[in-house]
Amino acid sequence: MSTDTPVPTATKPAAAASTTPEILTGSGAILRSLELLGITDVFGLPGGAIMPFYDELMSSTAIRHILVRHEQGAGHAAEGYSASSNRLGVCIATSGPGATNLVTAIADAHMDSVPLLAITGQVFSTVMGTDAFQEIDIVGITMPITKHSFLVTDPADIPATLAAAYQIATTGRPGPVLVDISKDAQQNSAPFVWPSKVELPGYRPVTKAHGKQIQAAAQLIAEAKRPVFYVGGGIVRAQASAELFELAEKVGAPVVTTLMARGVFPDSNPLNLGMPGMHGTVPAVLALQESDLLIVLGARFDDRVTGKPSEFAPGAKVVHVDIDPAEISKIRFADVPIVGDAKDVIVDLSSAFTEATKGLKYDLSEWWERLNTLRAEFPLGYDEPEDGLLSPQYVIERIGQLTGPEAIYASGVGQHQMWAAQFIKYERPNAWLNSGGAGTMGYGVPAAMGAKVAEPERTVWAIDGDGCFQMTNQELATCTINKIPIKVAIINNSSLGMVRQWQTLFYDGRHSFTDLNTGHDTAMIPDFVKMADAYGALGIRVRTKDEVDAAIKLANETNDRPVVIDFIVSPDSMVWPMVPQGVSNSAVQYARDHAPEWDGE
Repeated sequence: MSTDTPVPTATKPAAAASTTPEILTGSGAILRSLELLGITDVFGLPGGAIMPFYDELMSSTAIRHILVRHEQGAGHAAEGYSASSNRLGVCIATSGPGATNLVTAIADAHMDSVPLLAITGQVFSTVMGTDAFQEIDIVGITMPITKHSFLVTDPADIPATLAAAYQIATTGRPGPVLVDISKDAQQNSAPFVWPSKVELPGYRPVTKAHGKQIQAAAQLIAEAKRPVFYVGGGIVRAQASAELFELAEKVGAPVVTTLMARGVFPDSNPLNLGMPGMHGTVPAVLALQESDLLIVLGARFDDRVTGKPSEFAPGAKVVHVDIDPAEISKIRFADVPIVGDAKDVIVDLSSAFTEATKGLKYDLSEWWERLNTLRAEFPLGYDEPEDGLLSPQYVIERIGQLTGPEAIYASGVGQHQMWAAQFIKYERPNAWLNSGGAGTMGYGVPAAMGAKVAEPERTVWAIDGDGCFQMTNQELATCTINKIPIKVAIINNSSLGMVRQWQTLFYDGRHSFTDLNTGHDTAMIPDFVKMADAYGALGIRVRTKDEVDAAIKLANETNDRPVVIDFIVSPDSMVWPMVPQGVSNSAVQYARDHAPEWDGE
């Protein structure tokens, strides 16, 4: 999208069309601007420096405000709203600690390229720089973790600033933008002038790729014997799932989808080898290692995918497509660098491939023979726990099977995140929400809440750990009061599971400070079922395999309040496969040695 295209005007009030600008307070200008941008839902928590805007917001019939219980919840809810619907998520906070409580969510959105607008109040401009009460330089704090941060002290600047923030957040490589507005700018008045277009000197995202680069990429694909599509979250953000499907089917090469890209290419498609990386499937990991061409689409060679970068896919040439030129050749040299919007590039590449293969014998049968051997030899599976407790993989697998691919699944971070990525079958983009780059514990519940607000007709599950859940579970109150009936599955292993797994494997089993005392033989502190009841949710505890399906079905049928299911699972269950950090992905042999015997049923 061009940066000087007209900004949204679909909800433009008739009064704004007058030749004489309307005089509005800064707070009125914020509200009017959000309405003109098509914003219908915001998440926030009021305080002194943002109070003038909250007073204005009371009168809005176009914007629903969700009052959260913690500003971090507002940020993650806005992320979930955006990631599930491809619409801009908006969060609001006051100055000082209110603003800093948004920082984790802003950083999370930055790492995962989630379009987000954070609006914060600031102290009066006349006392800025004096260490006034609740004064924090939030613009300075967030500068490294936003696409841009604005400070507004003049009410006349508010419309153009918010229009620019919208444009920056949603174009190019999407991401978070912060707009900090002083209290006097909110209280004072100025003519409201809505810009017909946004002029941003120096900001010109490239969307159309160079034709010669497209042709060069198509030629490499046509000549490759062992190509692999390495697909990242950029394809989700570009809404290029259909174009990817067409190209992959035409080329016939295997597809691997990163943690951030799960669902952008259907798991049911035989071309899909699964997720690559540290906890990826053996076929996906070795396909990358043995390939002669990586067709990298909207991915950034994250360390969790590559392992030791110098030993990643050592025999492969690289075609790298990304909207962000800074990602090209940052980790791995690109033989054919292509900067552009993934959707447009894939369409052009598909046509160019058709031309490049005319008259050629294009055959990947030997490559698929090798890959299918890997599939047969190393299916994804899991052991039944020896302690008699529930298998967490089984629980998560059944949630996916009983709920289906049209649902939305938001996870926390840790073992349950990896199991949810592995054992739920994803058939569409925007169905899988998680904190990939930042790895933020506490993401799951508020992100699910935001997703349910954005997509109220879909079933929304938060798949959380007992550690993650305790960081943001206060948003259950938000869900109950605002009638946001999410489902929460607590995969309760009574510990910080992923840390415990690493301690088991790499620290000689010294489980230092990872026991949370939330279940099993210890006193349940807290008792999650009682907590759910206190928050007005339906609380269920499941200890045995024969209770799993009934609990999931009851949750799916309960839509008058949130549901929390406390699944008591084995603390000894581990995420396999696993490539140890800092070594070559060829060390997936380590994963093979630990992979359980499994018959695929």
